[in-house]
Amino acid sequence: MNNDFPSILNRAQYITLLAGIASMVIGFALMVGGGSENPNVFAKETLFSFQRITLAPFLVMLGFGIIGVGIFYRKKQ
Repeated sequence: MNNDFPSILNRAQYITLLAGIASMVIGFALMVGGGSENPNVFAKETLFSFQRITLAPFLVMLGFGIIGVGIFYRKKQ
């Protein structure tokens, strides 16, 4: 394998990108949540809970921010 070309991102940037992706995956998983035990009953408390309405979108947006920092951050030379 030829190593003449430098890597586009450094190790710290890749770790930051993975942290951002993990935050987004956790946010989307929290947004999905669990199912209702009885499909004939509308569980308003479950659907409009803090987890789905506030926490999950916050984690997804935080993930986008972390990814942006990971892409644009450069070490000072």
